[in-house]
Amino acid sequence: SLAVFGKQWYQRRVREYFQHYYITNNLSDQVKEMKRILFRNPAVTYLRNTYLNGNNASSIPLIISRRNMFIQTQTTPNPNSLKFVPGIQILDHIGTYDFNSIENARISPLARQLFRIDGVTRVFLAPDFISVTKDDNEQPWNTMKPDIFACIMDFFSSNQPVLLDEAALASSSSVINADDDETTIMIKELLDTRIRPTVMEDGGDIRFVAFEDGIVKLALQGSCSGCPSSSVTLKNGIENMMQFYIPEVLSVEAVDDEIVELQNQVFEEFDKTLEKDK
Repeated sequence: SLAVFGKQWYQRRVREYFQHYYITNNLSDQVKEMKRILFRNPAVTYLRNTYLNGNNASSIPLIISRRNMFIQTQTTPNPNSLKFVPGIQILDHIGTYDFNSIENARISPLARQLFRIDGVTRVFLAPDFISVTKDDNEQPWNTMKPDIFACIMDFFSSNQPVLLDEAALASSSSVINADDDETTIMIKELLDTRIRPTVMEDGGDIRFVAFEDGIVKLALQGSCSGCPSSSVTLKNGIENMMQFYIPEVLSVEAVDDEIVELQNQVFEEFDKTLEKDK
């Protein structure tokens, strides 16, 4: 690890760098983002000057102080789900990962740690937040939140990877495939541009599963899964929007079981790969 003097030197250089661009009013988008993160969360310390040499900000490692890390919580439409925003980047890409059991969380050390907390039934990982869902009959949030805070802070201070295999769930995303027809492509594009960003604000996500006989099958993830208002959102919001832009869509249905089965298949293949590497 770096010596205390080295840490202080890098901190001073980064502060001077931001002050220079702030005074000259010549902030690029990346500098603005780094300045926002640095001053919003002083516990985040950038220990290398790679950005000063023109490299991307995402290449700069982060060292998190457990004592000073500040995690915000946000409520969601699902009373059994909370959104935890640690103020740092969680995933290195724009995808999301949904785990409904500790067995399915084998590719994520962070999710496995959260599942060890009594009452946690679902963990959802997004680029900049974590949604945790609890059992309806378990202990209240005010007794669970301290354990969740400690778990998240301990994990990021350990510098473990959030995911062991970031491509493990690629097959469940709304990526456009070569064999997709025109209607399917339009559905996926509408999901990615109009629907998913709004849903993620509420701590969840919606993934495309299939389009068959005019029926769009979607998987509800994160806070959306089990949410009392999910059926209203699905029919009054998503279905109406789909039918307005895409006349071929007759209805929209949620198929959570199918996405779980798909995840289990992917996880089994991942386990086989690990066994071969031993």
